[in-house]
Amino acid sequence: MNRIKKVLETKGIKQVWLAEKLGKSFNMVNSYVQNRTQPSLEVLFKIAEILEVDVKDLIDSKGKQN
Repeated sequence: MNRIKKVLETKGIKQVWLAEKLGKSFNMVNSYVQNRTQPSLEVLFKIAEILEVDVKDLIDSKGKQN
């Protein structure tokens, strides 16, 4: 499970904006945000870079969404 949704909400960033920055479709980013699909490590690091957070902030180490 990832915490991308939580980080986006905290920063006030829309999924559409993240999709544009990643060069991915809105549907793919939405799948990441809703935890239907997990991004590859490469994509996860790119998301962390774009959102200016540590990659650890995007990972829920307890396996449940916060």
